[in-house]
Amino acid sequence: MLTYIILAWRNLWRNKRRTLIAASSVFFAVILALLMRSMQTGYYDYMINSSVRMYTGYIQVQGKDYWEKRSLEESMILDDEKINKINQIEGVDFTVKRLETFSLVSYGQVTKVAQIVGIDPQEENKLTSLKEKIIKGKYPTNDSRGIILAEGLAELLKVDIGDSVLIYGQGMYGVTAAELIQVEGIAKFTLPSQNKSFAYLSIPYAQWIYSAPDRLTSLSIMIKNPKKVDEIRDQVSSLFEMKDEKQKDNYDVMTWKELSPELVQSIQIDNAQGIIMLGILYVVIAFGIFGTIMMMTAERVKEFGILISVGMKKWKLYLVTTLETIFISFIGVFTGAIISLPLLIYFVSHPIPLTGEMADAILAWGFEPILPFAIYPGMFIAQVWTVLAIALVSGLYPINFIRKIKPVQAMRG
Repeated sequence: MLTYIILAWRNLWRNKRRTLIAASSVFFAVILALLMRSMQTGYYDYMINSSVRMYTGYIQVQGKDYWEKRSLEESMILDDEKINKINQIEGVDFTVKRLETFSLVSYGQVTKVAQIVGIDPQEENKLTSLKEKIIKGKYPTNDSRGIILAEGLAELLKVDIGDSVLIYGQGMYGVTAAELIQVEGIAKFTLPSQNKSFAYLSIPYAQWIYSAPDRLTSLSIMIKNPKKVDEIRDQVSSLFEMKDEKQKDNYDVMTWKELSPELVQSIQIDNAQGIIMLGILYVVIAFGIFGTIMMMTAERVKEFGILISVGMKKWKLYLVTTLETIFISFIGVFTGAIISLPLLIYFVSHPIPLTGEMADAILAWGFEPILPFAIYPGMFIAQVWTVLAIALVSGLYPINFIRKIKPVQAMRG
């Protein structure tokens, strides 16, 4: 076998220019394919991470049917013991408690509908970086009895720090919730819908206003490794498998995919487009390799005829020509992967900033306008196997050509 490998290798370098041109076509195609895939996966990871950090978390525990009805009647009681058990699950980073509802917020002659979110300020800041978004006033503590308004909502109400707004809504079991609250801070959000409708209270104060002591509407869970989201979701769900049938099924445990189906759909559509583009690129690679193999085969007709005439078995020629095809492909793939590695590492550390209309479109989603990259071992392995498969298929051409060759005609050229 070693003899055939050496023979194939030497055959390649009988015509260095031809070999280098063939390997270069694979080389550039591999770099382009890796950059394209790295950019796509990096952007998906970035969108998912930004989305979960914007509000939802990777996993949420909610009261049964709260997601559909969004009513305090579907809120839940989640004691500290249960929350501690969730925090102790391997892979869980931290959890964030919320009590959410909708109410009228009024100041003077202006009244608007707002989403009131009761939060633990320290936990909320770890998830959404809410403290960094405060542009006026101060960030609340868990004992605060003030309100934080989104910048757009504050402008609509024409209020500033120190003014008092009236909250009027419905609490638990139809109880009226009304309270005059001083504006303690104003926060600016990048997502326009959030910037015009969100208001925050400390969670004990919100529970008191809405007559919902100890109740929560959601518990957001952040995890360390996003790839283990389903595994951790199952472990969290197992904590709510109660023996009492009356209490069973009182909770929903949902992943970010269920909480943000529009994001999942957007990624799936974009990923399908990317795979089609990658497929077109592979077709170009395949034609490059196949054209080179045809050229190499055609110019060696006389050589094949002589070798067969002196007694060389055809299967040995099959083997040598297939090895030549594999060598050319590996030279291109290996050098392409080596050269692209530092490029990808650089772009992972230095995302490309976006400008113009594309930046505006991304800002409208509430994300920073950058083009991030990602790098993972499977990306390189996929390239090697795909190009190797193309090379092996292309290698069938010289095998078929040699099978049909007639030594006398071949030696005459």
